[in-house]
Amino acid sequence: MVNPKMPRKRVAFVLIDGLGDVSIPRFGYKTPLEAAKVPNLDAIASAGINGLMDPVEVGLGCGSDTAHLSLLGYDPRVYYRGRGAFESMGAGLAMAPGDIAFKSNFATLDEKTGLVTSRRADRHFEEEGPILCAALDKMKLPSFPEYEVRVRYATEHRCGVVVKGPKLSGNISGTDPLKDNRLLLEAKPLDNTEEAEHTAKVVNELSKEIFKILVAHPLNQKRVSEGKNIANIVLLRGCGIRIEVPAFEKNHGLRPCMVAPTKIIAGLGLSLGIDILEAPGATGDYRTLLTSKATAIAKALSAPMRTCPNVFVPGEDEHKPGVSEGYDFGFLHIKAIDDAGHDKATVFKVKGLEAVDKAIGQLARLLWEAESTGQFQFFLCVTGDHSTPVEYGDHSFEPVPFTLCSLKDYVGAVGGESVVLQTCLDTFPLPTVAADDDLSSYVAAEMVASQTGQAFSGDSVWILNEIAAARGCLGRFPGIYIEKLELKGYDKEAFGHYPVGQSTFDDAYVVPQGRGLLSGGGSAADGNAAVGAQSDSTTLRAGYDVYRGPGFHEVCKSWKVAVAVMDGSPAINHHYQHKADHLRWPNNQGMIKTIEKLLVWFYDTFVN
Repeated sequence: MVNPKMPRKRVAFVLIDGLGDVSIPRFGYKTPLEAAKVPNLDAIASAGINGLMDPVEVGLGCGSDTAHLSLLGYDPRVYYRGRGAFESMGAGLAMAPGDIAFKSNFATLDEKTGLVTSRRADRHFEEEGPILCAALDKMKLPSFPEYEVRVRYATEHRCGVVVKGPKLSGNISGTDPLKDNRLLLEAKPLDNTEEAEHTAKVVNELSKEIFKILVAHPLNQKRVSEGKNIANIVLLRGCGIRIEVPAFEKNHGLRPCMVAPTKIIAGLGLSLGIDILEAPGATGDYRTLLTSKATAIAKALSAPMRTCPNVFVPGEDEHKPGVSEGYDFGFLHIKAIDDAGHDKATVFKVKGLEAVDKAIGQLARLLWEAESTGQFQFFLCVTGDHSTPVEYGDHSFEPVPFTLCSLKDYVGAVGGESVVLQTCLDTFPLPTVAADDDLSSYVAAEMVASQTGQAFSGDSVWILNEIAAARGCLGRFPGIYIEKLELKGYDKEAFGHYPVGQSTFDDAYVVPQGRGLLSGGGSAADGNAAVGAQSDSTTLRAGYDVYRGPGFHEVCKSWKVAVAVMDGSPAINHHYQHKADHLRWPNNQGMIKTIEKLLVWFYDTFVN
């Protein structure tokens, strides 16, 4: 039972989808996060503890669904059953045990060739999508009249599809070819059971009937006359069943809520027993109102001082009241940054991050107003679910920065209460970007500004980006360990001395960090810095910090030169500079070959 005289400890967890990136040549080989002006994110990093996080595991370019499961404390290897159920539940379709669901796209099919010419009929489908979904909802399957089909619009070109009936299996493939100009696929069983074979037949008939309805719909005839792509097929992928897992509150002892207009994330939250808050104007795309998201989370975490928002219930048109006493854990999902990565919108990703930073400032002000009453103690956590580099246009395996601090320390780092309370709470749209926008001038200024600084509290990191986070006291760790931080109670002093990544878990990949002297020895008298958490400390901690020996800087310098010479690219030199310092390399064949070349070069240069 909570002591009424003690402030209630609550966590605001901000998940920036697709946060991580790689070096961009036009930004002087800085990442978008390094280039962006994000004073509030920097203040959180300066006020707390930092690290690099692999959302699921090192070397894995994961999807948002598996990443979110991991970050919320559920091993996706154990609990993941396909993303279809998440998308459909998030779109508002109730699911019962035995139902199957699909994450689906409205797409364009060439009837003559059978090729899917465009997997996304239209990214801006907000008006037409609901109309076509209504035409498909409760459709009948001639050969399988005992099955019920439910369809609900999600976002952009996406919809949720649920099939209800006997003897269904989630262990089938989908119809989505995953790339444009490939043949529409037939669903196939992925095991030898009768249920899987039967389900594949049901789904293949479903796909054919969807085509018949859509191709004849007046809306599509209008699109053809206007020269637009016809939305004449729904691609069915990620067949899944509703997962049965222990509720988040039971696992972690925290009452959770979430703002997630992106349907797949909302559905995942619902599967874990997390309440989905109403946030008017939050759309999960470039039209979203970030202020509305921040306000909803702030109200939920500061109830009963403020009125808690209503919550969403799948299968019901009306929302129900949120928990009057408020929530302990508020999860705020921001999608637009991931969209920028997929769209290869380099400049927008920078400006979008600045808009996110502004919304985080608004969230901090609202929470500080509540904490100032003495009723609450808040903590801020910011990270990503994966990297979506604008150079690639897709998810990648690069780790993402992670930062966590107390709100009180954030207020100190940002300049004090007067600065926080001056934050404007007006609603603002995401920025627009002109085709000729060039950020080179202020990127150069940001580069200079980021060279010097001092942490306010916590570890020695004072800015938030992929490079700086590598120097944080948490080291590099898998996402499922987050629960050991903010979910189990944040203690800045304790985590400063017992870092999760580097000390407690051997960097999580059995790569010791700061466990012994580097070759060459060394001591404080040599003037060499200590390696490990808070590496600017002059006092060694037994079993953790080590000194950099006399040859350390020469070895690192040679390592960087070797990488640059072999590749001939300053981008490689920059991108892996921090990995040379920390001896942390991505787990993939390209890096293994590079390391082999480095070892040969090092042996020939220094040993022979």
